[in-house]
Amino acid sequence: MSPLLHIAAEEVQNPLVPPIPELVIGLLAFVIVFGILAKKLLPNINKVLEERRESIEGGIEKAEAAQTEAQSVLEQYKAQLAEARHEAARLRQEAQEQGAVLIAEMRAEGQRQREDIIAAGHAQIEADRKAAASVLRQDVGKLATDLAGKLVGESLEDHARQSRVIDRFLDDLDQKAEAAR
Repeated sequence: MSPLLHIAAEEVQNPLVPPIPELVIGLLAFVIVFGILAKKLLPNINKVLEERRESIEGGIEKAEAAQTEAQSVLEQYKAQLAEARHEAARLRQEAQEQGAVLIAEMRAEGQRQREDIIAAGHAQIEADRKAAASVLRQDVGKLATDLAGKLVGESLEDHARQSRVIDRFLDDLDQKAEAAR
């Protein structure tokens, strides 16, 4: 046969469609390769994907647990802070009350000391007045005795007589002073 006839006989076959034996061999090779990959590679891929999913879920659970714990710690902190503020306010109130009590005690103590000082001053004044009256009485008595002695013309040296005259004279003066009031 001539080469042209041979070419004309082959023209009947479509170049896009492979021959059936090649198609069967290719399909058989694809199934074998796919089976080997499915048996060997797919379990490893699934295993890695499962581990990754578990680690992600575990991380999420850990994050949620950490967030829950952080929230509880925050609540405890807020409660402790509120308690500390309440305690500080109570201590401040106690200090103010104690300060007021201390001020009242100090005022009372100051008042008592003032009254003691005034009483001691009055007692000292009274003692000084009595001492001055006694000294004045003696001086007035001496002067009165000397004057009386000069008027009478005789000496009034007798102590008992002198005391009686002085006492009588001063008693008369006291009565006149009281009557004048």
